[in-house]
Amino acid sequence: MKIEVLELFKCNYAAINIPKGVFLLPVTLLVVVVLLPLIINFNESYSNLCAGSLETTESRNCNIFSGNWVPYSKGPYYNNESCPFIADKQNCFMHGRPDREFLKWRWKPDECELPLFDAKQFLKLVRGKSMAFVGDSIGRNQMESLLCLLNSVARPEDITARYTSKDDKYFKWWFYPGYKFIVAILWSPFLVKSSKTYLNDTSFYNAENLYVEEADKAWASHIQNFDYVIFSGGQWFFRPLTFYENDQVVGCQKCHNLTTDPLNLYGYRHAFRTAFRTVINLKGFKGMLFLVTHSPNHFENGEWNKGGGCNRTLPVNKEEKRFLQPYALEELYQTQVEEFTAAEKEAREKGLRFGLMNITDVMLMRPDGHPNKYGHNLDRNVSINDCVHWCMPGPVDTWNEFLLHMMKMERL
Repeated sequence: MKIEVLELFKCNYAAINIPKGVFLLPVTLLVVVVLLPLIINFNESYSNLCAGSLETTESRNCNIFSGNWVPYSKGPYYNNESCPFIADKQNCFMHGRPDREFLKWRWKPDECELPLFDAKQFLKLVRGKSMAFVGDSIGRNQMESLLCLLNSVARPEDITARYTSKDDKYFKWWFYPGYKFIVAILWSPFLVKSSKTYLNDTSFYNAENLYVEEADKAWASHIQNFDYVIFSGGQWFFRPLTFYENDQVVGCQKCHNLTTDPLNLYGYRHAFRTAFRTVINLKGFKGMLFLVTHSPNHFENGEWNKGGGCNRTLPVNKEEKRFLQPYALEELYQTQVEEFTAAEKEAREKGLRFGLMNITDVMLMRPDGHPNKYGHNLDRNVSINDCVHWCMPGPVDTWNEFLLHMMKMERL
């Protein structure tokens, strides 16, 4: 009986015996389906890590602001029909600018490549964060460029009414709900407290009072919780100014003769010094500050109010730029850099991060990038050309390529 059972068991076992190859099949599939993608992914990640490390080392050792404008056939990121955020004064094609050659150039650093602007990457980087542009209309020019660059991926909501009850053209807040990202322009052309006579009197010839030791609350009262603060400015410091400290007059600019008096950069220097110190001493501020250096104008064949214009249609190179000498550009630039350098050292000692977006020489080579007479309807009787602001699209979009690159470097 035992023998019968044993034989039966052997027979049954033999009946269900499975070839070894059949057992290997699911194992093979497991390797192909599960392990192989992991191996490939690991290999790609390792390769990307190595490439990223090389790129990072190259980028960190490269001065991205030293270079030339080179031909670029692919054209701009957007146009005046695809982006609804272009201000009329910078919408050059809407007002009839006929040439397009100025759009076919791209900034090329001497020793590395400046990455193209990647809207998805930017929005991923700023998810849950906030960014404030503080300064004059040049800052607004850059912010509107940023809105256009992001528009291919996401469109923001205008949430200005949450912050001000005024119908104020000078302040704007935008919110990207899919990324919980806020971007704002906080208008402050002098960065410090002023008499604000320009709000009711746009005449260039009336003096403005500057209280150079007191930051303008228009921005100082808002930025504590911003993750990125971007200072720019300088275009309003050419007018007559009276400087106050402790409510006492300490100097003035163009207070005797508007035409022959030189610039007095005391107010300009102290405005940036006060702005930087305000950020450094702001309790609870843990964001990053960028200074965009002075944006050059390109009036030729006359001053801004005496028929000067900017009719060029091509950039200039490093050798040619020395023939372009915007009024007081070198002094303004050096003053900014000196104040920034001192402030950055103090900020670093306190654990704060300051970055210099050194666009002055970069943009000096772009006399072709301004609206000129195409910043307004050509049938309007306007005698002043705009050689201060920048057409959109145009070379101003490069500023946000710089911005994204610097933000990425800071995170590494």
